[in-house]
Amino acid sequence: SDGVLVHHGYFWKGENPCLVGPMYERIRTLIQNDISLIAYHLPLDLHTEVGNNFCFGELLDITHTSTFAVEDIAGLGWIGDLSSPISAEQLNERLADLCARMPLHISVSEKPLQRIAWCTGAAQDGITEAALAGADAYISGEISERTVHLARELGIHYFAAGHHATERYGIQALGAMIAEKYPVSVEFIDIDNPV
Repeated sequence: SDGVLVHHGYFWKGENPCLVGPMYERIRTLIQNDISLIAYHLPLDLHTEVGNNFCFGELLDITHTSTFAVEDIAGLGWIGDLSSPISAEQLNERLADLCARMPLHISVSEKPLQRIAWCTGAAQDGITEAALAGADAYISGEISERTVHLARELGIHYFAAGHHATERYGIQALGAMIAEKYPVSVEFIDIDNPV
């Protein structure tokens, strides 16, 4: 392998840049084997053709999409419509099928859902922006203690479908696009993470 294409790379803002412990071992393995690490975090979240959020919405069959700011990042959150209203239980089943895991659902009513907002990964704090955008439900990867209370107070269903589970589709789409445009072989390797 010449390279590893990933969504989450290294050297996050505020992270210790010293190469020690597990970070050292991983970087050493790459260098010793002459393997490049190619990471696209926010650009892959934001991309409107191969991005995590775009692909996730496509797979859920959500149409009439637009974006909104999450954590002051314009275009990070997405919102759109299902073709017809469904119950929260039906949306939970769709998410379970797509993500190969049962989401944690914070239910707020029996009202059918049609306007759905989402932001993959650790974007649970986008729930307020999703509610302000008029969503019946908000989907993200992770949940915090405060998310439960916000969902109830805002009157919006919340689905925590898994950080890894919601963010594996953009990198697959990017890999497929690279393989289509360039003479390289791309293989997607899914190492499950229960978070």
